[in-house]
Amino acid sequence: MFEQAFKNIDDVLWKDAGCTSELDYTEQTSWLLFLKYIDDLEHDKVTEAQLDGKKYTFILEKPYRWDTWAAPKGKDNKLDHNAAMTGDDLLVFVNQKLFPYLHGFKAKATGPNTIEYKIGEIFGEIKNKIQSGYNLREVIDHIDELRFRSQTEKYELSHLYEAKIKNMGNAGRNGGEYYTVRPLVRAIVQVVQPKLGESIYDGAEGSAGFHCETFDYLKKTYPNRTVAQDRFLQTRTFYGKEKKSLAYVIGIMNMILHGIEAPNIFHTNTLTENIADIQEKDRYDIVETNPPFGGKERKEVQQNFPIRTGETAYLFLQHYIKILKAGGRAGIVIKNTFLSNTDTPPSASANTCWKAATSTPCSTAPAARFKARASRPWCFFLKKERPRVKSGTTS
Repeated sequence: MFEQAFKNIDDVLWKDAGCTSELDYTEQTSWLLFLKYIDDLEHDKVTEAQLDGKKYTFILEKPYRWDTWAAPKGKDNKLDHNAAMTGDDLLVFVNQKLFPYLHGFKAKATGPNTIEYKIGEIFGEIKNKIQSGYNLREVIDHIDELRFRSQTEKYELSHLYEAKIKNMGNAGRNGGEYYTVRPLVRAIVQVVQPKLGESIYDGAEGSAGFHCETFDYLKKTYPNRTVAQDRFLQTRTFYGKEKKSLAYVIGIMNMILHGIEAPNIFHTNTLTENIADIQEKDRYDIVETNPPFGGKERKEVQQNFPIRTGETAYLFLQHYIKILKAGGRAGIVIKNTFLSNTDTPPSASANTCWKAATSTPCSTAPAARFKARASRPWCFFLKKERPRVKSGTTS
């Protein structure tokens, strides 16, 4: 049922003049899925509050809730066609009222880790590209068929969404920037072996594949979790940053579909942070990531690093080594020329690795798996050494 709904959505978007690529299909599906998720989440919260004899305060005001503007139902629980907007009326509401209202949540949120902040961030970054109000009506009707209420439903939706992201990555152009093939992600997670209670970071979040895979890994590894452990897994385990708007939205949606309700993902350029300012409180136990390589950064960004180069891969690597805790572990997809003499400045970056960590590069990944990459990547694993205690001193 859900798979057919996704196919129907793509068929409608293919006909719309505002959507011209797999990236557009994924982006437009994402914001609508997010609002449907919020609606189902709020209904679950209402039920929980009623069982506890409490009153639930909705996040969204009534005119902006899914069951008011998108899918108003009659007494038979079917779409009320008289109340449901379509055509130009629907476009005007979405573009001129709904999006500005939702973007306003960012300023009102109590903090960046709240669902309110994520709502404001997402709807400040993307726009509705569907140009026909009639096409938008069709897409909404298909989205309304989807349910986020049970774990089985969320599991199926998460796999379908992953398939959509994969199609986007295989579509060429810049789609591959957002997607790392899941067998490679899974292998890195299994080598790093994250543990419950550790903090896990990705400074180039993309579609959040590493976080989603690690979340599944931890749930399987620790099936008998306490309430406190579940809370830690949800709120204090996964952290990340993403520069690009579309990737940020897709990553948030992917994590939510996998069961991470309020991801600690921030929309920012990781490399604009001066690594000299990173303190112990900013560090993480684990880094799992596939940073962009082949890109270039501005001179002012390069000033944030001891080894200055425009190549983003070398800048990210310096950031990751600095942000790891002592004894921390990392699994990083890196370009295969990193330890060779065919790049500049390879020796300086490599020496930084060896001085900071015990590092183990492993075999290259098949080039066919990385269509958007000009060079073949390596999986690079490292463990950051703890500070050595000098002879004759006490620790």
